[in-house]
Amino acid sequence: MTAESKSPKKLLESLPYFVGIIISFLVALHIRTLPKAGVFLSNGFVRFGGNDPWYHLRNVESILHHFPNMLWFDAYTHYPFGTDQVFAPLFDMFLASVIWVLGGGNPDQDLIYNVSAYYPAFLGALVLVPTYYAAKWVFDDRRVGLLSVFILAVLPGQFLSRSMIGFNDHHIAETLLSTVTAMFFIMALNKAGKYEISFEKIKNKDFASLKGILPYLLLTGIFLGAYALAWKGALFFAFILGAYITVQHVLDHMKGKPTDYVAISGMFIFAVAFFIVMLTPHLGGTKSLHMKGLLAGIFAFPILTGISVFMNNRKLPKYYYPFTLGVLFVAGIGLAKIISPSIFALIMSVFSYFLRTGGALTIAEASPFFSRGGLEQLYVQFAYAGYVVFLGLALLVYEIYKRNGQEKSFLLIWTLMIFWAMLQQNRFAYYFSVNVAILSAYFAIWIADSVGLKSLSEDFKAKVKTIAEVPDFLKKNLDAKKAFSIVVLLVSALVLIVPSYGAAMEYTKGTGGPNGPWIEATLWLNSNTPDPGLDFYENYEIPADGELYSYPDSAYGVMSWWDYGHWIEVIGRRIPNANPFQQGVGGRRNSLEEPNRPGASTFFTAQSEEEATAVLEAIHPDPDKVAARYVVSDVEMATGKFYAMTAWTLDSEGYYESTFTGNGYQTLPALRYYNSMEARLHLFDGTGLEQYRLVHETWAGQTAEMGYKQVFNYLYLTQLAADDPRGKLAEEDTGYVKIFEYVKGAKISGTASPNEKVMINTIIMTGQGRDFEYSQSTTADAEGRYEFTVPYSTEGPISGETQFDTAPIRPYLVSYGSTTKEVGVSEEAVLNGEEIKV
Repeated sequence: MTAESKSPKKLLESLPYFVGIIISFLVALHIRTLPKAGVFLSNGFVRFGGNDPWYHLRNVESILHHFPNMLWFDAYTHYPFGTDQVFAPLFDMFLASVIWVLGGGNPDQDLIYNVSAYYPAFLGALVLVPTYYAAKWVFDDRRVGLLSVFILAVLPGQFLSRSMIGFNDHHIAETLLSTVTAMFFIMALNKAGKYEISFEKIKNKDFASLKGILPYLLLTGIFLGAYALAWKGALFFAFILGAYITVQHVLDHMKGKPTDYVAISGMFIFAVAFFIVMLTPHLGGTKSLHMKGLLAGIFAFPILTGISVFMNNRKLPKYYYPFTLGVLFVAGIGLAKIISPSIFALIMSVFSYFLRTGGALTIAEASPFFSRGGLEQLYVQFAYAGYVVFLGLALLVYEIYKRNGQEKSFLLIWTLMIFWAMLQQNRFAYYFSVNVAILSAYFAIWIADSVGLKSLSEDFKAKVKTIAEVPDFLKKNLDAKKAFSIVVLLVSALVLIVPSYGAAMEYTKGTGGPNGPWIEATLWLNSNTPDPGLDFYENYEIPADGELYSYPDSAYGVMSWWDYGHWIEVIGRRIPNANPFQQGVGGRRNSLEEPNRPGASTFFTAQSEEEATAVLEAIHPDPDKVAARYVVSDVEMATGKFYAMTAWTLDSEGYYESTFTGNGYQTLPALRYYNSMEARLHLFDGTGLEQYRLVHETWAGQTAEMGYKQVFNYLYLTQLAADDPRGKLAEEDTGYVKIFEYVKGAKISGTASPNEKVMINTIIMTGQGRDFEYSQSTTADAEGRYEFTVPYSTEGPISGETQFDTAPIRPYLVSYGSTTKEVGVSEEAVLNGEEIKV
């Protein structure tokens, strides 16, 4: 057959697959961009999803202001310490570079927002391309590749949610780059077996065998390195490659095959990745770990081959090899423990690489996979493909047992390792989606081939040369059995695709991210609180080792739960004490015996105002300062998220109790909960607190707040001490987000009869038109003196300070016996701690 006659045939064979990939890409992109109205709001605000996407926006904007310099240290978060760059740089650097080029070196804000919003959707759709080639090359079957991308294009779960428009996070880049790495590695394995590369040939300078495989090894190493630069935990995929290379050594040795090719491949790949990592200035604090891990592989792989060669030369029994490797591994761990604790820690960290304990288990993406709904999670994340994948996995094991192939063995190790990671942290479902798509497609094609599709496909390849010949071929060759095989394939594909598409549509109803109250509250912070004195876009000087960043005296922190730190920083342009890197959380990690470190968890669970303020003082290294000027609370912190705060302290007992109600026993908040600082602030509006005042609240939402107040009124109101200012709670929903200010407080002092009870109160009106009573009570001393510290000014805000919209609507009333006196308090007195005598 001539080249001219081959060309149309190849085109005919390739065209359906090319068209199928393009259609799948467009479908995937379309699904991911459907909820764009939830990103580009009608009021002009651009809402990115989740938490970390906001910090990626922070990085991108910083790079564009100082192109091409990265923000290696950020003083605008984790006050009063700041933080080294937590993210690996490639995701943000590549995005910023694209925006910089599109904007001609001077992109406007609209371009930054638009490209950043669509970036994850494009990357998510792009994952289909390496998935197709990985599946095609593993099974030498383009049909498996095409069905894989059809399935993956509509797969729901974390793969979809983390590549949705507006969810500008590095997770989808992880999936893309790891899949590209796997794709090129599979092709390298395919070529390695054909070219028979060996150490002997390299020693003799016979490099001809390397030419055919070298490009694929180079590309695998480059993308493994790029993957490391996109996620600081990317050493995990290097571990997958290392695990496979070790297993393949054992398989080949047991069959008497040379192992040089797999050792040389691993060495070259790891060396390229090592060089890329080495040239990177910072890698989220894990650069040293990556270099050690990659270097270990470079030295370990030839040792594996050396042991195999030695045993073959000595004609030792084959089973000695895996036994020896096991003994050496255990001995190596023991030796590392004695000689190098750092290397021992590196080895042991592999086995618990993704395990979380204590408060870290409350991080949604880090919780174990089946803890979030049991086996049903398989359907939630992958639809029916989540179950079919295990049939495909079993079939793959059978195929490897019958006809060992390097590519299939790698797919097996790759799948099992990703599944292991997913069991520990559900976030890895977005990785496992690729394996699910490939293996479920493989099983569906195998079923159809078993009933006749394979012979139809082979006849089609052999007999059809042009598109015009297709109808005649079908008329002559499509008998009942073969037609049935097509029906089986179609039904299998529909089962794997249609329910998945329906589930995927549920993800298009929203994009997540800050809701309306949070957007309003953070914008209010930006406009109505003093500037902290730092340029938001400054390239901050990295403090020397052992030293703290030198903040200006005007700087201050904003205390909230860590979930909201990036919103406070990027939207509010204020400095959070805690952030979604879990910095500033405080609490304990391993045992109740540990000190309860100061941070957000210890502040909000504190059982008194004095204890909470002591936390703020303990956080700041300057004994004359407190770490936060503002405290931001939302109703979720006061209800559903409160348990997470207690979990981070490892002291969650007593906040909730099993109580008998008309509906039987129910778990309800207990008095320890109502005494917490979070409850005092959010449910009780800070009434009775001396140095914390409500300065702003957003509109209310329909939440569990009312139920918490009803429980307090019914069960605990009568248990309060006589001098406790907290009275019956109005059973209503109040501001979804509330902002409090920590102040010195004005000192109101006077005299009454000795040992007489003295009360002070006023009515506070919020910006939402809601009013509540603020009150305190005390007892005059033996000489009749009394003193109150009050946080509210009765005269309104002053220039340069908080422009609060929540304040008293009348003077304070001080009453004792039959005497009542009015007291006005200036803002200066509140801020400076001045004394006012009655």
